[in-house]
Amino acid sequence: MLKGISPFISPDLLAVLHRMGHGDEIVLADAHFPGHALGPQVLRADGIPIRTLLDGILPLFELDSYAPPLIMMDVVPGDALDPAVESDYMEVVRRHAPAAPKPLRLERQAFYERARTTFAVVMTGELRKYGNLILKKGVTPIS
Repeated sequence: MLKGISPFISPDLLAVLHRMGHGDEIVLADAHFPGHALGPQVLRADGIPIRTLLDGILPLFELDSYAPPLIMMDVVPGDALDPAVESDYMEVVRRHAPAAPKPLRLERQAFYERARTTFAVVMTGELRKYGNLILKKGVTPIS
């Protein structure tokens, strides 16, 4: 256990976040996401909701300011989108990065293709549909 780091951030996830460079992306995937089939390294955070992981990651992780830093899957025609998913995530994002824009929405297959090129996928315990979120890392400011 380390001081100042959420107990929900595993040692493996902490190492991945540290190794990521500017512009690298990480998927916080819902429990239904085909993360292991897509190719990038996969970490497990079973039972942990994405909102909880976001609250642990964002104090450690600068969001990109040159490109959309948040990406979510768009709803498939005929499905219903629960607006509470995005609003729950944005409540956490705004606490840590008040200027962050709303997530860019990608069509389902485009989201999967984007996920194939990410640095890592974190399989979470998020059960809500369309709960997947890609974070793009920015440049950490010098304090």
